[in-house]
Amino acid sequence: MVHLTPGDPAPWFTASASNNPKFSFNTVGGRYIVLCFFGSAVTASSQRILGDIARNRERFDDQQACFFGVSIDVDDQRLGRVQQQLPGIRFFWDFDQQISRLYGALPADATDDSQGSYRPFTIVLDPALRTLAVLSFDPPETHVPRLLELMDSLPPIGPVVSAALQAPVLVIPRVFEPEFCRELVGLYERHGGEESGFMREEDGKTVLVVDYAHKRRRDYNISDERVCQAAMFRIHRRLVPEIKKVFQFNATRMERYIVACYEAETGGHFQPHRDNTTQGTAHRRFAVTINLNAEEYEGGDLRFPEYGPHTYRASTGGAVVFSCSLLHEATPITKGTRFVFLPFLYDDEAAEIRKQNNPHLADSVPRYDG
Repeated sequence: MVHLTPGDPAPWFTASASNNPKFSFNTVGGRYIVLCFFGSAVTASSQRILGDIARNRERFDDQQACFFGVSIDVDDQRLGRVQQQLPGIRFFWDFDQQISRLYGALPADATDDSQGSYRPFTIVLDPALRTLAVLSFDPPETHVPRLLELMDSLPPIGPVVSAALQAPVLVIPRVFEPEFCRELVGLYERHGGEESGFMREEDGKTVLVVDYAHKRRRDYNISDERVCQAAMFRIHRRLVPEIKKVFQFNATRMERYIVACYEAETGGHFQPHRDNTTQGTAHRRFAVTINLNAEEYEGGDLRFPEYGPHTYRASTGGAVVFSCSLLHEATPITKGTRFVFLPFLYDDEAAEIRKQNNPHLADSVPRYDG
């Protein structure tokens, strides 16, 4: 059982549906998904909400959005209380209550006679099947208007176009909540940062170098264990599953808990580089850039020169994830101040590489003790 929050990936399942006895939920991506756990159509609140959905059925066309109701009442199907309207409106027959338990509409230990413990709600998912919002039924008369207002605020699914050459990166929204982003920025503003160097191989040793022509940035190393755990929890819950889905890589370790600051006033930038070219960095597998104030500065985007001149910027709280082997740069800040959270991800096998490379680190570079 899960209680989904914005940014969380939705669990996949296979279940009987009004149009398919073995419907694989993982196949519905590419449009906005409305998943409504109404329990039984016999209740007054469900009748109101399902009626309002039917009166707005033009909003669900399978191109921009589709609606799935989840019923645990066998009479909804047997008596025809609810019926699909294609395109766009379908129902899952959750008579064994497995979907409802999976998503938290029912407690895991609920009995078969579970109507009294059912927690109705609607989840809105983005085209990548990640949670956008969870809407309560109360009050039922405002439920669908609230849903439609949310849908009106979402960017439309664009037309089919030929893809341009682009870097093999992930841009994932809603990894950190806006409040958590502000908390991290506040830590930097209270404590300040130190000049951030970069790793270079010299005489068989990995050394830390500061060179303003190559990189100009200040970093604050987070020392508050509560904040570190909060960041790790969000990355594990919202980012790691996407990396596994796209790259077939299971990230189990995270390096660095820092808030980095690029300032226009000092010419903040980071020239093209790769993140794993020294013995001290060879364990790094994926770099993560989580923007903390993406709408408050100009310049300061990511660029991958090997894949053209395009730049990449996630919205506040969103992440850009890419292989540490890719050549990349942070373009110069031209206005304002950019704050970012910048961890590296790796796995247990890479952790052994990191430990074995300890003898190749200069004294200025911290050792890894596992």
